[in-house]
Amino acid sequence: MARFSRSDFTLESFRRQLANVDALPQLCVLGLVSGVITGTVMVAFRLLLEAGAVLYMPEGEPEAFEGLSPWLRALLPIVAVTLIGLLLYRQRSAARKLGVSHVIERLTYHQGRFPLRNWLNQWWVGVVSVLGGLSAGREGPAIHLGAAASSGLGLKLRLPNNSLRVLVACGTAAGISASFNTPIAGVIFAMEVVMMEYTLMSFMPVILASTMGALVAQVMYGNAPAFRIPEVALGSLMNLPWIVVIGLVIGLMAGLFIHISRSQRLQTLPLWLRLGVVGVGTGVLAWWFPEIQGIGYDSVAAALNNQLAINVLLALMVAKLLITAITVAGGVPIGIIGPVLVAGAATGALGGMLGGWLWPEKAADPGIYAMLGMAAMMGAVLQAPLAALMALLELTHTPTIMLPGMLVVVVACLTSRQLTGCEGFFISSVRYGLHPLQQPLMQALSRVSVPAVMERQLVRTERMITLDQARRLLETNPMWLVIERSSEDKPVLGLKAAELARWLLEHDEALDGEAPPEDELIDLLEIPGQRLEMAPIGLQATLSEAFLKLQDSALGALYVVHGYRPKQQRISGIITRGAIERYYHYTDARQTDARETDS
Repeated sequence: MARFSRSDFTLESFRRQLANVDALPQLCVLGLVSGVITGTVMVAFRLLLEAGAVLYMPEGEPEAFEGLSPWLRALLPIVAVTLIGLLLYRQRSAARKLGVSHVIERLTYHQGRFPLRNWLNQWWVGVVSVLGGLSAGREGPAIHLGAAASSGLGLKLRLPNNSLRVLVACGTAAGISASFNTPIAGVIFAMEVVMMEYTLMSFMPVILASTMGALVAQVMYGNAPAFRIPEVALGSLMNLPWIVVIGLVIGLMAGLFIHISRSQRLQTLPLWLRLGVVGVGTGVLAWWFPEIQGIGYDSVAAALNNQLAINVLLALMVAKLLITAITVAGGVPIGIIGPVLVAGAATGALGGMLGGWLWPEKAADPGIYAMLGMAAMMGAVLQAPLAALMALLELTHTPTIMLPGMLVVVVACLTSRQLTGCEGFFISSVRYGLHPLQQPLMQALSRVSVPAVMERQLVRTERMITLDQARRLLETNPMWLVIERSSEDKPVLGLKAAELARWLLEHDEALDGEAPPEDELIDLLEIPGQRLEMAPIGLQATLSEAFLKLQDSALGALYVVHGYRPKQQRISGIITRGAIERYYHYTDARQTDARETDS
């Protein structure tokens, strides 16, 4: 029976285990805690929306814009963009980054570390955007708040950066799950859109986080599906060609949406003009069509049940999609998934009505097409077909819709990518699609932290030492000598201990039994051997960070700094290019063997 000591259950031991690539039990524990934290945060955000709606919305319903007077609902977007302009745009540009794009950027370029100010801004901006009548969803704030809260747990515990990446995915999945009661879609979205990888080490913690997030939300709001729809079926297979046509149309609309939202011409306009266009444009549209305001889930439910007039469906299809894109281009950080679902459902419902007019005997119910349009638009805009299909299943609780759903989603995704040249909305927003985590090497190196491969056998020494000091240095059989310099502007150097041992043997042989001079000193910079110039790297860093840092041609190695106070830091190990290459080749060989075994 294995014996465990108290040291096996310390936080320091937990950190060491997380640094390795096979820390699945530890990551699962983090997933559970992350799900509870994120679920609680999302319940708090939804309660905040409901509390704000009590002030002026009919019956305290956050989406009841139809019950407001035309003047009030037209004025709300102008007030919302004014508040965002005055309170958000007075801050520095880094603090204005919010939502899913910000999450992907922090994961990609900052190892999943989130600034506190951005997180606090997301709370009030998310509430103002939705309650202010802008065409905005709550999933953007949900993902940002959940991912940052989970990452904050890792930072508080000083966990290695490779585990922060998993925590960000856990927070993302739990945020989606708790916000929309879609735990499977939350998992797929986190892996497909944010992490961009499917690995066992990430999947299981994310599943646990999404489960816990959904459970916390269900305790508060119950487990009913987001939309209640009647029992409908596709019927004749003659509907499939028409579904393909609708997928083509939605793919083109998705491409148009992305092109407008990323329009450089709009983004270069003065801030006051951009915000003015968003506020006034939304207000004018809301005067006649209040359905375009807010998230629009009530409109989706009505479209699924054939309760919307054709003019309202046209407004949701065209006006809501365009005003959402213009809002993004105008610099207002909003969630786009909710509005995209609404526009897709309206497009599908209109397509279903047209099909019923052309083929009344064979055409399926327009509600079926509304479901398909919802998934197709989400998949095409995000370039995330699996997430869209899972959202379709969980939002409607209609398994029979999956076969035509797969067809329409693939057609829409291909059309958006191939005919309009658009990548996924969130990828195109992060440095124009140059996403380092799409590179297999960087993905592999980001899964493990430097303690897993660093060489720990080292001793620190000054440049000038005596013979006795040299022999004492070698008593512990170190692999490396870390030569500290006289001033901080001079680089720390690394010398293999074997070089010093060889020099001592040659020196003793040269003396031929004679006693060495008492004041003889050894200059470690002069003895024969290769000295590597080194730079520091934190103990929490991933191998991908070390790999990028070692691209500097002047550096031969990195010394790993341990400790959180400058005067108490110590060197825990050394990591070289060779150590990183050995790890990668070993991992790659295992993956190759596994593929060969499977085949």
